[in-house]
Amino acid sequence: MKSVPTKKTSIIGAALFAAAMALPSTHSAFAEAAPEKGIIAFKYLNYQDSQPGQDRIGVNAYTVNALAPIAGKWSITTTYVYDSVSGASPEYHSHIVSGASSHETRQEVDLGLTRYFSKGSLTFGSTYSTENDYISRSYSAQGSLSTEDKNTTFSFGGSYTTDTIDPSNEVGTLYSKRVVAGLVGVTKVLTKTDIVQLNLGYSIGHGYFNDPYKLFDQRPDKKESKTVMTRWNHHFDGTDGTSRLSYRFYTDTFGVRAHTVGLEYVQPVAGDWTIIPSARFSSQTASDFYLPDYPLPGAILPAHYSLDQRLSAYGALTLGIKVEKRIAKEWLVDAKFENYEQRAGWAITGGGDTALAPFTARFIQLGVSREF
Repeated sequence: MKSVPTKKTSIIGAALFAAAMALPSTHSAFAEAAPEKGIIAFKYLNYQDSQPGQDRIGVNAYTVNALAPIAGKWSITTTYVYDSVSGASPEYHSHIVSGASSHETRQEVDLGLTRYFSKGSLTFGSTYSTENDYISRSYSAQGSLSTEDKNTTFSFGGSYTTDTIDPSNEVGTLYSKRVVAGLVGVTKVLTKTDIVQLNLGYSIGHGYFNDPYKLFDQRPDKKESKTVMTRWNHHFDGTDGTSRLSYRFYTDTFGVRAHTVGLEYVQPVAGDWTIIPSARFSSQTASDFYLPDYPLPGAILPAHYSLDQRLSAYGALTLGIKVEKRIAKEWLVDAKFENYEQRAGWAITGGGDTALAPFTARFIQLGVSREF
């Protein structure tokens, strides 16, 4: 079979760059009044992943965000993302890399409108993302409602996403995918130094979930997923620092079960500097249809199968540090570095594919924002 570039733009662009798209907050998570000031922000992110002896995917992403208050009760946000992806990843597993490299770009535009009330808010949003073989459209609504004492906030939301896939190695063939997702949550102030949060998420999708650029990849045309996310923020009066602890559990009908634990510590220091070290560990089981070995010629395959290493069992550790500097009250500049290490032997449930080569990724993010 002819080697083809492995498509990565939609995966990396949509998932790994989510943090780069967030605007700096100008008000408390519990404030239900429209922001008094607007913000414009620019983010640059550089990503490179590799395995022993070879660099694989490299990405440069540029993001511009803007937030503007309107008439005291409204705000509007907009985001533009441009990312450029180059390189090639394995056609299957981790040691057989596609003979051809690719260079592709993706553009995304987001728009959100929020109405603030005395005890809550309501936001409507829309996202459009396009690349040479993938178009995604998403529509969302989310809201919040606080109690009289403002110590408890309930949140809820939903989204509908429709994707069109036009693989470059299958000329004239179009595929589609539709995903409906929902979220409910509660955030509560326990003490003057402690805030906790619980979110429950659910999504169901129908359509094309295969990776058309990988060999032997035939996945179900329906996927359901559930998530449970908890967070605990604790403020230390003595140091004026804040710890942020999180845990996330994920399960889906592909058979993947994943646990993620994260910890970061926000420490202001003299001269309007802030230092934020972070650590995150995740572990997942393999999907029900993951194939650890290349099928023998003439072998009878099951209805669903995949050699994609992202569906294998593994553990991963991410270590990072972020530095922020506020300048003249209106300006904020930041720099962040993260290193990601993935190993089959780190899977806490065992059963990792020991034949997979270690995987490493490095993130560098630079940002600047201004209030006006």
